[in-house]
Amino acid sequence: MPDSGNDFILADSSAEARSQEVMLKTGALQKAILTSANFSIIATDEQGIIQLFNVGAEHLLGYTAAEVVNKASPSDMYDPQEVMARAEALSRELATPIAPGFEALSFKASRGIEDVYEITKIRKDGSRFAAIVSITALRDDYGDIIGYLLIGNDNSVRKQVESELKAAMAAAEKANRAKTDFLSGMSHELRTPLNAILGFAQLMESGAPSPTPSQQRNLDQILKAGWYLLELINEILDLALIESGKVTLSREAVSLAEVFLECRTMIEPQAQKRGIAMTFPNFQMPYFIKADRTRVKQVLINLLFNAIKYNKPGGAVAVECAPSPPDSLRISVRDTGAGLAPEQLAQLFQPFNRLGRDAGAEEGTGIGLVVTKRLVELMGGVIGVDSTVGVGSEFWFELGLTAAPHLAAHEAEDAVRLTPQLSGGAPPRTLLYVEDNPANLELVEQIIARRPDLRLLSAADGDLGIEFARAYLPEVILMDINLPGLSGVEAMKILRADPLTAHIPIIASAPTPWPGTSRKPWRPASSTT
Repeated sequence: MPDSGNDFILADSSAEARSQEVMLKTGALQKAILTSANFSIIATDEQGIIQLFNVGAEHLLGYTAAEVVNKASPSDMYDPQEVMARAEALSRELATPIAPGFEALSFKASRGIEDVYEITKIRKDGSRFAAIVSITALRDDYGDIIGYLLIGNDNSVRKQVESELKAAMAAAEKANRAKTDFLSGMSHELRTPLNAILGFAQLMESGAPSPTPSQQRNLDQILKAGWYLLELINEILDLALIESGKVTLSREAVSLAEVFLECRTMIEPQAQKRGIAMTFPNFQMPYFIKADRTRVKQVLINLLFNAIKYNKPGGAVAVECAPSPPDSLRISVRDTGAGLAPEQLAQLFQPFNRLGRDAGAEEGTGIGLVVTKRLVELMGGVIGVDSTVGVGSEFWFELGLTAAPHLAAHEAEDAVRLTPQLSGGAPPRTLLYVEDNPANLELVEQIIARRPDLRLLSAADGDLGIEFARAYLPEVILMDINLPGLSGVEAMKILRADPLTAHIPIIASAPTPWPGTSRKPWRPASSTT
């Protein structure tokens, strides 16, 4: 029979050996932790007095364990102002008075919440460095706090990287602002001579006697190239402003029926010229979208113009709209053009990418759709396209629906009734033009000279314009924005603040192109009435 007593002795010996092995490993791990130089380990008693100070803490802080054990608190090695700020922040957060010092550092840990915070530590030699500290309460078998364990490491490298990243971002933002300012200034410098070229070409085209066929062909080329260049400048500036985040949008209730009517009036003549049939929806009920009215028109006109430009002869363009659950409206522009292949769709919204149509008869910048997409997204919407080669394309965008605004109809009727009507014997109305560019001034002078019912006053700067406005009280003011000295915007604010001139309509004089037309009448870009 086997000796059972010996078996028990062997089993006990084996268990004891395993226990000793575990204890040796545990001891080795504890020693490795306590002697590690990669991170500091500090243990305190319940009063916050240091009881353990490992090699990593010695290396980071410059003290030896003998200098601090039973003699100092971890808060003695922290920036006192940050400890004070932490105590005040905890007092506000927890609605409990927290004294500055170790109490502020250990308050959350004492409530069973492991706290991790960033603080500046001060070495023995007085030098400072950023550190990340994790603090945990140590408890006995009865759950009573017997001390705190603080594990920390040097965070100065990460702080330096963050600082460098912030500096780089600030420099990039500054460069972006400089780019935007440069483009804005250049756009003005480029548009000023273009305005004169286009304006005088239009005067020659509409003058008497009429141009000869040869002269008319030359004028057509000047106007076509000029409008294309102006469109390119405007689209580049639009894109630059959008990318810099400086585009301001007004979020208001916009009547879709009114927007469709205005866009149809502008675009339909181009469709008829190319033999393109256009259809718009008949609204059974009014729809209002929350958007910027001017930008919605810009988006829709761009999509409509593209649908006409890239359509086939005798084709069709259909505008449709339908609710898109839960609370949006989808507006679609469908054409019967050549359609787009999948690889073209993937490149559709890239700047200056015309999808291989650069050599075609139709001019374009490759920027319009990019601007359109960014504007839709800035208004909180989405845009997309569905297309089939040989069938056509459908561009669509969705914007949020909103309630109809309160319309004061009687006020509008009063305004119409009170508008003075010009009778046959009435004196001419006065237009004040504030402009420093001689070519632009001469152009407007020649235009006004063809209107016997208008009288032109001119001022070369904002200060003189304000004086003329107060003295003559013109019916309307045409204001150049980029004036020397006092800008057009500043002059407008002064006139608006003056009760004598506050009622006078003020119109910016920068011309805006009508997309796709080769002969566009000069008109103001925006009204501030």
